[in-house]
Amino acid sequence: MLYNNSYKFQAVIYYFLLEDWAKIMIDQFTTDPYSFDDVTSSPITPVTPTSDVLRLGRLLPSSIYLGCASWNFPGWKGIVWGETSGVEDLTRRGLAAYAKHPVLRAVGIDWSFFGTLNEMAYAAMASQVDEKFRFLIKAPQNVTDAVKRDPKGRFRALNQEFLDLHCAMHEFVYPVINGLGDNAGPLVFQLSPIPRPLLPTQAECYSYIDRIAQFFADLPKEVEGETPIYAVEVRTLSIYTKRLLNALRPSGVRLVIGVHPSMPDVIRQTAALRYYEDPEAEGENWQMKGPLVVRWSLNPIQRHGVAKMTYAPFNRIVHPDPATRAGLVHLVTQAQRSGQQSYVITNNKAEGSAPLTMIELAREITQKLTEEKNVDSDPRQI
Repeated sequence: MLYNNSYKFQAVIYYFLLEDWAKIMIDQFTTDPYSFDDVTSSPITPVTPTSDVLRLGRLLPSSIYLGCASWNFPGWKGIVWGETSGVEDLTRRGLAAYAKHPVLRAVGIDWSFFGTLNEMAYAAMASQVDEKFRFLIKAPQNVTDAVKRDPKGRFRALNQEFLDLHCAMHEFVYPVINGLGDNAGPLVFQLSPIPRPLLPTQAECYSYIDRIAQFFADLPKEVEGETPIYAVEVRTLSIYTKRLLNALRPSGVRLVIGVHPSMPDVIRQTAALRYYEDPEAEGENWQMKGPLVVRWSLNPIQRHGVAKMTYAPFNRIVHPDPATRAGLVHLVTQAQRSGQQSYVITNNKAEGSAPLTMIELAREITQKLTEEKNVDSDPRQI
């Protein structure tokens, strides 16, 4: 083992930053996440899929991984959980039922951003799913945030562990790869917004760009016999430039399409991804050189806290976002044309219900792929 393998959950650095759902997740994994024998609540059972959902699962190519940012939501009864299913202790016992859904082939581990999970915690999750299921995991905040913050998220001090390779490997990459094995999907480094006082001039922006690029260049291409999919989500627009894309390109790190009100829309991010893959490409004549990674976090018309209150209990689509869906369908189709995998993870706060959003996205993707297949096979198009 290449890192200190203590079988106790590591302490959370900024507990006050956690949302209620993240507190629940971490609290439950703190209390011996590997003991399932003492559970006395009703069994958690998967929903019986409709014929429509089963059809979507069959039509969706195996290289497309759709999923939700988490799985512990009681309001998903009749969508993910069976109508008579128990919904207690979903954090520890719900993943196996979630993973049986025909469309949901992946799940996000967002709450790893707020603390450090060890190998055994990841292994406990992997034990509940089959070999075809994938996890998208966020790197901890102590590696991806340039500053330490106060309870309101304001700049308090510089973070000495920001983009520290040793910290990233021992607190994130090794535990994920050793714990999840083949179930590991993209390892996402969401780089938190860098406070403006730290970027007063172009020189400081260039310095951060060089530091970010060097970090990803230094990450090992092979870990324990596996080839990790590293991905970066940049949340600082002042450095999200062609200079950054040019600097990152040699490392092969995947550029995350982050759907969030603080980010450019999907069309502009698609243009950035196209430039990243091939600076000379124009129009639709381009190829992805690695997996597509998408995180759909928040509806553009909502604030985070308001969306949570508006959309709970997350059992219906409240604010459909057809423009974002169309953009993601286009990207997934482009990945298919390029022979690349797609990982698309969405939050309840994207439209109101993450699993229902993924079902609708699967419907639109399969329809688009079927249309393209029919065009390709039509002799009149030759």
